[in-house]
Amino acid sequence: MTDVTHFRDEKTGLLLASDGTPLKTKLRQSLKTSRRRAFLLVAPLLLFIMASFVIPILGLLWQGVSNATYEESMPRSAPIMRAWDGSSAPTEEMAAAIVADMIDARKAKTIGKVATRVNREESGTRSLFTKTARRAAKMEAPFLPALEKVNKKWTELETWQAIKIAATSMTPAFYAAAVDMKYTAEGEFVPQSEERQIYVSLFVKTIVVAGGVMLCCLLLGYPVAYLMAHLPAKTSNLLMILVLLPFWTSLLVRTTAWIAMLQAQGVLNDLFVFIGITNDDARFSLIYNMTGTVIAMTHILLPFMILPLYSVMRAIPPSHVRAAKSLGATNWTAFWRVYFPATVPGIGAGGLLVFILAIGYYITPALVGGQDGQLISNFIAYHMQRSLNWSLAAALGGILLAIVLFLYWLYDRIVGIDNMKLG
Repeated sequence: MTDVTHFRDEKTGLLLASDGTPLKTKLRQSLKTSRRRAFLLVAPLLLFIMASFVIPILGLLWQGVSNATYEESMPRSAPIMRAWDGSSAPTEEMAAAIVADMIDARKAKTIGKVATRVNREESGTRSLFTKTARRAAKMEAPFLPALEKVNKKWTELETWQAIKIAATSMTPAFYAAAVDMKYTAEGEFVPQSEERQIYVSLFVKTIVVAGGVMLCCLLLGYPVAYLMAHLPAKTSNLLMILVLLPFWTSLLVRTTAWIAMLQAQGVLNDLFVFIGITNDDARFSLIYNMTGTVIAMTHILLPFMILPLYSVMRAIPPSHVRAAKSLGATNWTAFWRVYFPATVPGIGAGGLLVFILAIGYYITPALVGGQDGQLISNFIAYHMQRSLNWSLAAALGGILLAIVLFLYWLYDRIVGIDNMKLG
């Protein structure tokens, strides 16, 4: 602890600490020491956040614009292809470099990766590369006619343009594909063909579904949180246990339970038939579509809406509503003009929490949604696990991150992030 004892120097008139140091200097040193100590205390948390959050996100964004597969496996042809204008006829130099690289890549067993990378830009070029690589060792100059003799696709300008794009390590091609555009060898962006335009509509559907789930959770969770905040402690604690009970059960188990309940011969359809809402020959289709996805996601994410609402409602003094009623307000007016505005911070916190969780949900849409209930997260997982197009998956994830940050910024501008409270 800093010694605050001080005295004034008779000659200079400055205030000095007990050790003779000017008081301002002493206070400045003390402040620096306090800041250094505070930084050291939070340093482990900062390192954890950097290692588990910031660095992976930066790596994701980098993966979306960087792919050096071709350049690493085809070092001779990569610089030549990048220097090519993309519109003139292929040259013998380009063909010779590709043949030489194919021979080395086949020996190194990396020709498959190269073929896959080029195939990302032009469908059908994977088999072209693997077939040509098998014959490359026997080719003789001139190499351009030799390539054309192996396959007529070597005469097509689109093949060479795909190679040029693949030869560039830093490329916006994957982000362009993520928004249903195509990056050309001339550096232009053109729309994809209609049958390949799927990602923009998926992003829109994901946002709509996440917003719908958030609204359903709010409509169902607000009354529950209100009851928990106003019922006696014994009953409120029982409701709290029921709200927290799903957290004690595996997410996979809960999702599987919904499959059993929503299927055509499931519990809900049997109940609808029993009470006469429908007949046995016209059961509702509640699974493997968007309806099942919304129902299951609402149930799973409902506690994340109830808990912030409950924590905010518990802090609202009951005297506020009683005072409004004593001044002549009806029950509805007292609720809408006094009580509801006080719960806006909980609505904001629960809404953001549910929306962000819903926009990146994967397991529930995959199991309950079927083909119609797939969201963008399912396609990100597909490209990561099956197609192994990690750069496209990273680009899709980067755009999803940008959408979340934009909506977060929009919420801050309209409502204000200071009005959001978790308790």
